Amino acid sequence: SVSSALWTFSTLGWPEKTPEMDYFYPTNTLVTGYDIIFFWVVRMVFSGYEHTGKCPFDTVLIHGLVRDDQGRKMSKSLGNGIDPLEVIDQYGADALRFTLVTGNAPGNDMRFYMERVEASRNFANKVWNASRFIMMNMEQAKFDEVTLEDLTSADKWILSKLNTLAKDVTENMEKYELGIAVQKLNDFLWEEFCDWYIEMVKPRLYNDDDQTKAAALWTLNTVLTEALKLLHPYMPFITEEIYCNLTEEESIMLTKWPEFKEEWNFKEDEKAVEMIKEAVRGIRNIRAEMNVSPKKKAQVFVVSENKEVRDIFKQGKVFFGTLGYASEVIIQSDESGIEEDAVSTVIPEAVIYMPFAELIDIEKEKERLSKEEKRLNGEIKRCEGMLGNERFVSKAPAAKVQEEKEKLAKYQQMLSQVKEQLARLNK
Repeated sequence: SVSSALWTFSTLGWPEKTPEMDYFYPTNTLVTGYDIIFFWVVRMVFSGYEHTGKCPFDTVLIHGLVRDDQGRKMSKSLGNGIDPLEVIDQYGADALRFTLVTGNAPGNDMRFYMERVEASRNFANKVWNASRFIMMNMEQAKFDEVTLEDLTSADKWILSKLNTLAKDVTENMEKYELGIAVQKLNDFLWEEFCDWYIEMVKPRLYNDDDQTKAAALWTLNTVLTEALKLLHPYMPFITEEIYCNLTEEESIMLTKWPEFKEEWNFKEDEKAVEMIKEAVRGIRNIRAEMNVSPKKKAQVFVVSENKEVRDIFKQGKVFFGTLGYASEVIIQSDESGIEEDAVSTVIPEAVIYMPFAELIDIEKEKERLSKEEKRLNGEIKRCEGMLGNERFVSKAPAAKVQEEKEKLAKYQQMLSQVKEQLARLNK
């Protein structure tokens, strides 16, 4: 048998001067486990130099070993090996491939759990279902003529997030940080795109009079097709299937890899939507603590002295109302007309109130606010400790010091609002 040391060139027709040899030798990257560096990698290098005068590759990516769920090396004698074909049969090749990259740092061993393959399969299902939902709605409007000016702040937010994702994933892949790239893709597609953006645009899709429906469909289509390209190296089968159904193109592999575009960089819209998301999370947390059914709608008051903040909520009123289970969203600069016993959640520069008098246990609300007061006092103490530390202030980067100052101001402002609410409840 031919020694595997000769593999890099013997497979290409060597010693003849073949077109394959000319094109494929030397190659770029060899991917290998750390256990065979001396048995295989080094011998390929020696043989390559000896017989061709060239090193067979310029980079060696050394990955860890896949161990069983108890951390043991897979071996015939232990009988703890996993048959990939059985896993593929049960969960699909994409799910297995995705699992082996997730949480994988170069050189580190990883444990193989079926639960992780299941989680990867669930992620594939999530992407599949989101794609089906988008395709079902595609016929509703012609969106070929949509321009960036037609987009709402929610559309610009997700587009801007995708833009950053393309840059980050590319950078991670170039540094061989595949596990980090996959985690970012997972977070973006599952959380930002499916759980937030699709839910934000549903009211626009279901309302035939909504002038922004075409913009929503254009954004859904654009973000999905670009994100599929980024996901393709990790889940090649499902992405190819969806992409070819979504577009007229022959294959996702022939398309252009996404790149950062300055015109898709909408930092202000990102900030605005993140603020609304924080308010929604606050509302959901309160409702969960009080065991309020999602079917139960309530008035939601947004109170802020800052006109900019009020404008953000006015622009995002439709999706904020939907995501915050609001029967009505009222945006104002003071607390007039809000009942004394309204429950509230504090976000930087604004307080969100809900008149839940009949649903709330006032003592519980006091307890919640006291906990929040304690938390904010702790954060303020931490910030003040750092900023009072001469070594930190003189040695840390200026941006880091500024960031701590901004955090401190934010926590102090939130604390004063919490104290105000506690005082009102204690009346």
